[in-house]
Amino acid sequence: MILENGVIRTMEPSLPTARGLAIAGEWIAGGVGTHETALASPDRVDVGGRCVVPGFTDSHVHFPTWAMAQHEVRLEGTRSLEEALARVREALAEVRPGRWLLGRGWRSGDWQPRVEPTKERLDELAGETPVALMARDSHSVWLSSAALARANGDLHVPGGVVEVDEHGEPTGVLREESCWHFRDAYIETTDDEYVEAMRTAIKLANSRGVTAVHDKDGWLGAPRFWQRLDSEGALTLRVWQSLPAEKVDDLAALGIASGFGGPRLELGYLKVFMDGTLGSQTARMLDGSGVEITSREAFADLIRRAARAGFPVAVHAIGDQANRDALDAFEETRSDWQPRGLRQRVEHAQLLAPEDVGRFAQLGVATSVQFSHAPSDRDLADRLWAAKTDGAYAFRSLWDSGALLANGSDAPIEELDPLAGIRAGVLRTLDDRPAWHPGQALTVEQALTASTVNPAWLAGDERRRGKLLPGQYADLVVLDRDPVACAVEELPEVRIVATMLGGNWVHNPPPWD
Repeated sequence: MILENGVIRTMEPSLPTARGLAIAGEWIAGGVGTHETALASPDRVDVGGRCVVPGFTDSHVHFPTWAMAQHEVRLEGTRSLEEALARVREALAEVRPGRWLLGRGWRSGDWQPRVEPTKERLDELAGETPVALMARDSHSVWLSSAALARANGDLHVPGGVVEVDEHGEPTGVLREESCWHFRDAYIETTDDEYVEAMRTAIKLANSRGVTAVHDKDGWLGAPRFWQRLDSEGALTLRVWQSLPAEKVDDLAALGIASGFGGPRLELGYLKVFMDGTLGSQTARMLDGSGVEITSREAFADLIRRAARAGFPVAVHAIGDQANRDALDAFEETRSDWQPRGLRQRVEHAQLLAPEDVGRFAQLGVATSVQFSHAPSDRDLADRLWAAKTDGAYAFRSLWDSGALLANGSDAPIEELDPLAGIRAGVLRTLDDRPAWHPGQALTVEQALTASTVNPAWLAGDERRRGKLLPGQYADLVVLDRDPVACAVEELPEVRIVATMLGGNWVHNPPPWD
C-alpha cells in the first residue's frame, strides 16, 4: 500500500516530512520512490493533502475503568451538590432492583456553595439502592448508607481516610486506600461486563487516533481481559500493562520480567502510590499536609526488588514532598536499576519545588504527565496551591531541563482524547479563558513527540513504533490538516480522519470524501 499526496510527519528530526509512505504488510517499507512504486500492484491511497502522523499512545489510562465509565452516571462539570444529586436522581430511574448505581466524576472543590457530600443526601434519593460514586480523581468514593452497609464496618485500612461527622460516624466519603479497599472488596463487576465494555471502548479509542495505551488497571486483573480480546482478534491496540507493585516477589519467583508478551500485549511496569491527589486534598506537601501512602524508604526498597525482578516502576506522585521523596528514592537506588537499563517514571509530577525540576533529567527518570490536567485543575490549584502554581504542571520547564515527557489522559479522570491533550499542552486552556501559566506551554511538535515518540521509548519499543520510518510498525493516524503548519488557533478544529494499526485500517478506511 502507498499513501500519497499528503504530508507525512515522520517524527524523525533528520527527515521530518515526506510526501508519501509505502507499507508492506504490517510494516513501513519506506518513503515513496522508484523502488516502492515497483511493488507488485500496490494499493494507492490518495491522502488528499491531509496529514499523516504516528499513532497516538495514551501513556496513562485506566482502560477497563474508563470503558465501564461509559455506562455510569457522569458527574463531571457539576457546579453544585444539587446538580450532582439531580443527575443521580435521573440515573436511579434506570437501575433494576437489587443492583448498584455506579458513577464518577464529582469534585466538591468545584461546587458552590462549598459543601462536602454525605450519605444522607444520597439516602434521600436512593433508599435501599446501593450507590457508589467515585470522585473525579478516583481517590475518593461517595457512598449511600445501603452501600456502606455492604462493608459491615470494614472501612479502615492503612493509608486510608474515613471521613466522619461530629458524632464520629462515617459521612459516606472514603479516601485513598479506604476508597480502593471498598471498591475492590464490595463493588462487583463481572469479567464479561468488563470485556464487553472494553470491546466497544477500543473502537472508540481507535476513532480518536489511539493505537497504544499504557494501562494502569493491573490491580483489576486487566491482563486477563486483554488476553480474551486478543484471542478473539478484537485487540486493535498495543498494550503496555502495569502490574501491582505488591506482586513483585511473585513475578520474581516466576522469572517473568518486563516485556513478557507479544506485539499487542506486554507486561510493562509496576505501579505504586506515594500520595493522594489535589482534588481530595491528600497530595503530600512540603508543608507536612496530605497523605503518605508509601514512604521514601519503602519505595526505595520496592525499586530494588523490582530491579532484581527486571521491572521498572511507575510511581504516582502529586505533591511537592511526594515528588521529592520519589526522586530521592530513585537517586538512592540508581546503582540497582540504571545498569539494567530500566526506564523509570513518575506519574503526574503535578507540583514540583523549583530545585527538583532538573532532577528528572539528571537521574534519567521520565515524567508521565497529563497535559489536560493543567486547564482542568487550574481553579482548584489556584485555590489549594496558592502562591505555588508556578511549579505546578510545569511541562515546559521539565522539557527544557531535558526530562522526557510522555503524555496521557488519566481517563476516566479526563477523557481519552489525544488531540484534546495536545491542545491543552499547547494552548494551556480548553475554554475561552486566557492560557493558564502560558510560560509552561509546549510547541505542537513537542506535544506530538510526547504523544508518539516518547511513550514508545518508555515501553522499550522505540525501534518498532513511535515514528513513521522503514522497519517500524505501520501504526498511524490520518488528520484532516497538518497540526504543525496550521495556526495554533486552529488546533481545536483538527479532526481524526482514519487510524491504522499494523497496516490494517481500524477506523474509517479510505476512500474519504
